[in-house]
Amino acid sequence: MSQPIVLLLSGPNLNLLGERQPEVYGTTTLEDHVVASTTVASARGLALEHVQSNHEGELVDAIHAARGRCAAIVVNPGAFTHYAWAIHDALALFDGPVVELHLSNPAAREPWRHTSVVAPVADGTVAGFGSLGYRMAIDAVASLLDG
Repeated sequence: MSQPIVLLLSGPNLNLLGERQPEVYGTTTLEDHVVASTTVASARGLALEHVQSNHEGELVDAIHAARGRCAAIVVNPGAFTHYAWAIHDALALFDGPVVELHLSNPAAREPWRHTSVVAPVADGTVAGFGSLGYRMAIDAVASLLDG
């Protein structure tokens, strides 16, 4: 029997993690975060797929493709957090658990970062824990899937 799939979505500029503002986002690369997430998912009996895009429509397409195929979504929407209503709407149509993820704590940063259009359609948000946040988010969706 195949393992349930968790879709990990990474928004704009996250492909530059490790070199982009390391004082805010750390020095760990996106690839390192994906490897760590895959390890946690596997230990919890889950498979992990990852999609990173700097284009909102590609993330919407990935969410649509996850419907009926993936058990859960972990999404680090990056700057799309604050205004991407198309991502909000797509996530609202997804049947499984959704966890919003941020390396930094948006609530402790510039005022424009305080609003998330993703939060209303997420089961919860993991923010401000740096690299640990990826593992926490995968554990969260695994626990939600376990009931």
